[in-house]
Amino acid sequence: MKKCIIIYNKSSGKQLKYNLEESFTKKLLSKGYEPTFIYTEYYKHALEIIKNIPDDTDLVISVGGDGTFNEIVTGNLKRNHQLLLAHIPLGTTNDIGTMWGYGKNILNNLELLLDGEVKEMDIGCINEGYFVYVAGIGKFLDVPYITPKELKKKVGHFAYIIEGIKSFFHKTSLYDLTYKIGEDTYRGNYSFVIISNANRIAGINNFYKDIKLDDGKLEILFCSITKKIDLIKSLLILAAGDVTKVPGIYIHKTNEITIHFKKTPKKKWCVDGEQLDSNKKVYNIKIISNVKILMPKKNINNLFNIHMPVPNIML
Repeated sequence: MKKCIIIYNKSSGKQLKYNLEESFTKKLLSKGYEPTFIYTEYYKHALEIIKNIPDDTDLVISVGGDGTFNEIVTGNLKRNHQLLLAHIPLGTTNDIGTMWGYGKNILNNLELLLDGEVKEMDIGCINEGYFVYVAGIGKFLDVPYITPKELKKKVGHFAYIIEGIKSFFHKTSLYDLTYKIGEDTYRGNYSFVIISNANRIAGINNFYKDIKLDDGKLEILFCSITKKIDLIKSLLILAAGDVTKVPGIYIHKTNEITIHFKKTPKKKWCVDGEQLDSNKKVYNIKIISNVKILMPKKNINNLFNIHMPVPNIML
């Protein structure tokens, strides 16, 4: 019997109406996995849990929001022996899970996962931290981590819209910064910055076209828009799914970028929906490649360049 540990964040998303542990156990046993459930109790607890999991564990499944999965990926990358990870979304927006092809039924998602494939994907590294799909700073980018959890539990994704509307009417600050990509250096004043490895961000599908999670590249977006009317126009274009057509937005594709702020930003970076702990003037952001993740087969052909499954005797 293979060993599977489920790290479960009960505070993510809305309360389930059934016993997840009982339902998951039955399905996992039928697939040859002996499950052990560990429940997170506080912020960053999942990161601590993953660091102390035995090396002979065959699979670790994150059940929670994007932030919970970020903690597990971060802790795993800091281990001497990295474990095979998987994720089942149970958050408010669930950008990662939706991008990978999961639906809203948790038990169906477990079935999709256990019948899935192991893929090697890129993970973003920002100074000493990591992000699975997105990191950003500036206008609107603090909404995911300032939105009250109680409000998210009551109204779901609409809670972010409420906070986003509030943020819209606040003064738009500009960051005077310099960034370097390869041998090229740029300088400007920007209202927000988004660095990602994803085709779904903030609930917007096809944010970018033809994104690959294993191409060794990050998509970098700098926005110089400040006027409210221009922000409204840009959001409408973004909702239509073509960020490249938004005036005042500058896009790069690279495996590494260094961003130097003239002044230390008052706001903190948002990484996978959570607040980055550090607050500095200089950020070096790069790709960590070949991180093994078990995921559903549904969207693999669209998200990866290499379609052959990664050999893994654990499966």
